This record gives sequence, structure tokens and C-alpha cells, in this order.
Amino acid sequence: MAASQAILLLQKQLRDLCKNPVDGFSAGLVDETDMFEWSVSIIGPPDTLYDGGFFNAIMSFPKNYPNSPPTVRFTSEMWHPNVYPDGKVCISILHPPGDDPNGYELATERWSPVHTVESIVLSIISMLSSPNDESPANVDAAKQWRESREEFRKKVSRCVRKSQEML
Repeated sequence: MAASQAILLLQKQLRDLCKNPVDGFSAGLVDETDMFEWSVSIIGPPDTLYDGGFFNAIMSFPKNYPNSPPTVRFTSEMWHPNVYPDGKVCISILHPPGDDPNGYELATERWSPVHTVESIVLSIISMLSSPNDESPANVDAAKQWRESREEFRKKVSRCVRKSQEML
């Protein structure tokens, strides 16, 4: 029963995004027969280190969506404190609902069923604009962000160039 409700909700969100596209990204199904796997393309936010980049990601929804969050993994190369080396995005709204076992996040910052594909991707775009190096997914990127901004910028520039070459 939960999977069919999730499918209906995801179909609605897809229709809404098709009718009312949002600046900065596009999203659609990886395979027309699977509502639980979406392809997302994010344009690097203007006036950030990621400006000019075109970054691809896969958003995978659980069968009990929206009660549990999707996972988002960049398939484009990404250098960012809040993106694991394997491309998985680590932001509060993608963490399971409820209290944080580590005590870092408030329950209100974590996943809530009110989030949509749009709000998730806009949060990722915001993350690109403002890295959080206090609880990094990529410790090396966070360390470089704090200690050697110029080296960090060079590494991000390489990611941006690679993303442009993939077009």
C-alpha cells in the first residue's frame, strides 16, 4: 500500500515540475517504468565556485516515501565538504526523521514528509552556495575549504570543467 501512495505522490511532483519548471535544475525519471529513480541535473549556482557547472545526480526514493527521505548521489565529479567521495549528498533534510543520535541536528532540521523533489534540490543548490564544514561528509574537502581556499577553488574548477565537457 505504501509503495502505491509513494508512486502517486511522485507522479504528482513530476507533473508539477513539468508544468512549472524551477530555475537552476531539471529532474525526470531515469526509466519511465520506475518512479523511484530520478535523474537530476543541477546548474552550478551563479556567483559561486560551482557557477557554470552542470552536475548530474540520481535521486533514489524509498518505497515508503514521503515518510522516509530519498538518497541523492552526484554522478558528476563533485568536490564539496557535504558530498561524500562516492557522490552521496549529506544534508540535514536527507537524514531520517526524528532526533539526531549524534545530537548535532535538531529534529526540525531533518527529513519531514512535507519536503518535495523541488525543496530537496533547492536545498542542494543552497548547500553548493554555502558549504557546512562543521560536520563534513568529505573531511579532505572540508579541511581544504578551511585551510586552503585557493586549492579548494582549483579543485572545484576542475569539477566544473569536467561537467561542461560531459555536455
